[in-house]
Amino acid sequence: MNMTFRWYGRGNDTVTLENIKQIPGVKGIVWALHQKPAGEIWGKEEIKEEIDYIHSYGFHTDVVESVNVHESIKLGNEERDQYIENYKQSIRNLGEYGVKVICYNFMPIFDWTRTEMFHPLEDGSTALFFEKSKVDNIDPQELVKTVSESSDLSLPGWEPERMAHIAELFEAYKEVDEAKLWANLAYFLNEVLPVAEEAGIKMAIHPDDPPYSIFGLPRIITGEASYEKLIAISNSSSNGFTMCTGSMGANPENDMVQVARKYATRSPFSHIRNIKIYESGNFTETSHYTSDGSIDIKGVVEELNKQNYDGYVRPDHGRHIWGEVCRPGYGLYDRALGIMYLLGLWDAFETNKEVSQ
Repeated sequence: MNMTFRWYGRGNDTVTLENIKQIPGVKGIVWALHQKPAGEIWGKEEIKEEIDYIHSYGFHTDVVESVNVHESIKLGNEERDQYIENYKQSIRNLGEYGVKVICYNFMPIFDWTRTEMFHPLEDGSTALFFEKSKVDNIDPQELVKTVSESSDLSLPGWEPERMAHIAELFEAYKEVDEAKLWANLAYFLNEVLPVAEEAGIKMAIHPDDPPYSIFGLPRIITGEASYEKLIAISNSSSNGFTMCTGSMGANPENDMVQVARKYATRSPFSHIRNIKIYESGNFTETSHYTSDGSIDIKGVVEELNKQNYDGYVRPDHGRHIWGEVCRPGYGLYDRALGIMYLLGLWDAFETNKEVSQ
């Protein structure tokens, strides 16, 4: 298990590399050129500058999250081929600098979706919160306002330049159902996977968050059946998954231990986090501790350990604790606690294997 930590870059994150270096066991930084609009080519010089800075702190830069997929590609319109060519060049450029994994998603318009950014929890902390009935009834523009006003820092998947065109995007997606979105994903993958193979990069698709339709938009990476469908598109060694326990696990029908058992070898990158799911369909982020949420985090880590998983792992959305002021879900303290819990589980399972031998 190769432990990493997501970082949003200089001037765009309340957490510094100096902070992260003090977390035991962290080997790499999950990074991106967050200032780049979706669809633009990631240039070699700007890639090198960011990588050199991260390397100066002793971290690897093997994982990029994310090279965002332009909406034209998801919509399958007449502009998609040019944006796919741009994506291919970004893959080539990243490969030249040793990147091994690109995490991406294929969610229409919205990336992750929450209705409250700082929901109070019983322990006095706050966390991201999803209220299903509100999403079922709210105007998407109201949700955009809620998210935009939650932080002065850029929020991935909620970039202002994209949200400025939300009305026309909804209009365009009226012509796109799940079958069409699957066809557009297949078209994209059949174009980029040969390039990724040549560059030595694995494309790791992130599950939809939450893993079901919202605002009438199609969602397609939602559970085991969708993983099988993705595998059927291409048997390329570069066609893989980002296994996210909190995103896919937001649907109680998805057994994340079973998902880890079946698909760890196809998942070069894993997000491990816990959420508490309520009967109403609402859910909130919790600590990573198994007993605090609805996801069997201990079971997931045990399964990864059984398979001697050597992929990249990072803690995901954490609570906001000890008065920390940070971007929603991405503070320092709770994610650091999450890392120590995950590494503690891993070490315990390693010890058990040694004893049994």
